[in-house]
Amino acid sequence: MTEEIPPELRAALDRAVRLHERVAADFEKCQEFNRLMSELLGRLEDAGCDRTAGRVMGILIDCNPKQGSQCDKATRIGDKVRKL
Repeated sequence: MTEEIPPELRAALDRAVRLHERVAADFEKCQEFNRLMSELLGRLEDAGCDRTAGRVMGILIDCNPKQGSQCDKATRIGDKVRKL
């Protein structure tokens, strides 16, 4: 069964996907992506989109921005983000 995600949350998820495609070597953008996904997690849970919220939680588990270093999990996170 497909989960019905409200249009405003779908737009925010699409923004997160586009943002992640540009952030692997940019710490500030990486932090922005992490904040966006954290906010989306709460909004998805509030909207009852538990399956998608679980997928976002999986992304956040791997997403740990570190200043001064390139993301070592960018490919794995990118794959998860694209599957959203």
